[in-house]
This record gives sequence, structure tokens and C-alpha cells, in this order.
Amino acid sequence: MSGEHTLYLVATPIGHLDDIGLRAIDTLRSVTRIYVEDTRHSAGLLRHHDIDTPMTALHEHNERERAGEIAERIREHGDAALISDAGTPAISDPGYRLVRACIEAGVPVSAVPGASAVLAALIVSGLPTDRFEFAGFAPARTVARLGWYAALAGREHTVIAYESPHRIVDSLVDLVAAIGPDRQIAVARELTKRFETVQRGSAARVLERVSADRDQQRGEFVILIGGQASSGSMPGAIGEQALSVDTLLQALTPHLPPRTVARIVADLVGLPKRQVYARAIELSDRG
Repeated sequence: MSGEHTLYLVATPIGHLDDIGLRAIDTLRSVTRIYVEDTRHSAGLLRHHDIDTPMTALHEHNERERAGEIAERIREHGDAALISDAGTPAISDPGYRLVRACIEAGVPVSAVPGASAVLAALIVSGLPTDRFEFAGFAPARTVARLGWYAALAGREHTVIAYESPHRIVDSLVDLVAAIGPDRQIAVARELTKRFETVQRGSAARVLERVSADRDQQRGEFVILIGGQASSGSMPGAIGEQALSVDTLLQALTPHLPPRTVARIVADLVGLPKRQVYARAIELSDRG
């Protein structure tokens, strides 16, 4: 680039260490420094490909304060690369602030594309790929997560989200409550790794399979939600109209204790918890 020093955003494997391009390896060998999320994690990848370029940690806790300094360092001292722990930098990983700082400092930014969990999950999901939306990580707290899924329920295209292993079951419970049990979804786990699995089917069926198998609750997850049918709202889903209390209770009760279900539904619909709990017991007694 006319002799200008450049920041290269280099995609790295999301699992299998050989899922990296020749240009990415050459770039990582030739730059003066590689900025990484975790030096211990990235050391294994670099060692595997005989790359001995110096590393410096750049993560969510220090990117804001260091981005400007790093941009100036690249401009003055030479090309650098940014990699994340896995996949494409700046996609739910650090990188955005550094890219902005480089642009503002007049430092060229170039992508070295490669692995991406979003795209890998999408193409194996069996869901439509002509239009999709990446929504990032689902919220950690139940009420916020229910509302978040509800806001996505009306999309007519495939929606993709990340989720962590310790929340995957709770997240799928909330997903079923928000979009209804019949919407087609997929849950991709440990993509490109030894124990890769993809669960496909109705939201209720996928929840059932994941809940019943502890092995399906381990690893890194991508959740994909099929688009709402363009002919109208999916039955029982939160979209343009709210779910009834009974629908929420019936969706959540098989997976959570009654008092927990009552608390979640009461918070979601704005009714007293005691009233919702009584209704949950009534529905349960009916069988």
C-alpha cells in the first residue's frame, strides 16, 4: 500500500488449527507485531504454524485506552496484525476501537478473511441463507433475554446468535417461550472441532434434545432462528401480539420449577407473581 504501514485483521481457526489460509500465515510471519486477545491461547496456534512474531495482548479490558497508542505505533514502526481467540476479529471480539483509531490516524486497514463461526453455522444449518442477521450474544439475564428473543421473533430472515455453555438450556427455554415451539431453528456446537454437532428442527424439539444430553451442553454454541413465515405470525409466538400467560406457562413449565416459571412470566407480562403462580398450578393440575 504505497509503503504505508498497515493493520491487518487476520481470521484464525474457530477450532481445527489447519483452517487458516496461506496468506494469513504469511501475514502473521511478516508483520512486526501481532495483537491478540490472550497470548497463552494464541501461542499454540502460532507455534503450530512456525510463527515467531512478537505478541501483545489487546482485549476488551484495555482496547479503549490502548487503541490510539497502537495506531500511532503501527504508523511509526511497521505493519501489525490483529487476531482474536478464534474466527474473524471484531465480530463479538475486540477490534472495532482499534480499527477506528487506525482510520482516524490515517493507518490503512486490510482484511485477511477466513474462518467465521457465524458463516460456518449458517451454511450447515439448513435454514435460508439468502438473507440473515447476526445479533451477537444473547443477554445473560432471563427477563432481558426473553424480551431480546421476542424482539427478533418477527424477522422474516434467519437470525444468528452466540450463546455460552452454562446458559444454553435456559436460553433455549426462553427462545421457545418467545418465538413459539414450532419455529425451525438450529443449534451448532463446537464447529470444526472433534465433537461438532448441529441440532436441527422445531425449537421445542431442539430444546428437548439439548436438555436431555449433558454432552450437548458443552462447548461453544451458535443459535440460528428460522425466519417467521411471511404469511403471518407463527402460532403462539411473541411478534406483533404478546404471548398469553397460559402459552408462556405451558412452554416453560416442563423445563423449570413452578416458582421460577411464575417469576419469569410475571416479570414478562407485568402481573403479580402470586397470581401467575396460582395459574401455573391450575394448569398443572389439569394435566
